[in-house]
Amino acid sequence: MQAILPLAGKGTRLRPHTHTRPKPLLRVANRPVLDYVLRQLEEIGVDEIIGITGHLAPTIEAWLAAEHPGLRFRPVPQERQLGTADAIRLAEPYVEGPVLIVFVDTLFDADLGLIQSRPDVDGIIWAKEVEDYQRFGVIVTDEQDHMVRIVEKPSEPISRLANIGLYYLRDWKLMFEGIAHVMDQPPKLGEYFLTDAFQYMIEHGSRLLTAEVEHWWDCGKQETLLETNHEVLRSGGDREPEVTNGVRVNPPVCVAPDVVLENTEIGPNVSIAAGSTVRGGSLRDSIVGEGSVLENCDLHDSLIGDHVRAARLVGTASVGDHGLIDGG
Repeated sequence: MQAILPLAGKGTRLRPHTHTRPKPLLRVANRPVLDYVLRQLEEIGVDEIIGITGHLAPTIEAWLAAEHPGLRFRPVPQERQLGTADAIRLAEPYVEGPVLIVFVDTLFDADLGLIQSRPDVDGIIWAKEVEDYQRFGVIVTDEQDHMVRIVEKPSEPISRLANIGLYYLRDWKLMFEGIAHVMDQPPKLGEYFLTDAFQYMIEHGSRLLTAEVEHWWDCGKQETLLETNHEVLRSGGDREPEVTNGVRVNPPVCVAPDVVLENTEIGPNVSIAAGSTVRGGSLRDSIVGEGSVLENCDLHDSLIGDHVRAARLVGTASVGDHGLIDGG
């Protein structure tokens, strides 16, 4: 089975971290977001990824070759970002049958078994019921849970089912026909939207099932990435270190085996990746990358990259890879 993954985004809301690291490779509970997604896809038989690439594409390709060597990866460069329909359009020459489409700036807990158990539908759109429906494109359904339309950021609660960017298209040929139709129209807000292609499919007789996910966590900006880290830790992604004198741990935390902790308090909701050291101070509600050293820092709600050297910081910080900062 094939899956299309748009991977070209620059991740501007997560700078400075995305200057050096692609957004899908930012970590949650010490694992890249993309790793969580790929493991779910491999479990249902996905063996080829068509990656729409752009920003830092060689980094993604190298990581995939090292961490998922059994997964075929076909990079398709996107020179200009013209919207979601344009991104998926680029994959058309390589799609050979029914296909998954996954936007990898979120984590999800979805019943992908519906792909096999619902052969009667032409596609599946996964969604999550939300309270703040005004922030999302929401899906309006009929009594059989088939999509009727998607409405972007409605002012009235016509639906609370948010579109989460996870789709299966059994009728993939009609989807690409719909994308071609969308690309022939004037863009909306300067973009071409994949959801308009789904609307085209419905208008031409397709039945697209809307299926709710149990969990859906956003990884698209710093505050939501930290919230997602918290949820993953709380849901079994934790790993507590061996506690030594002078170290206090407030679960949940995920600490790599070779991390050095000295005279410090960590947690709750902290991830510290391999090779890092935390001496003195405290750390809560934060993510620390690989090979970083924090000395006498009292930090909360912070995102620290790889190979950072930081001392005497207090409060909240966002320090990209190889940063050097002293708050003294």
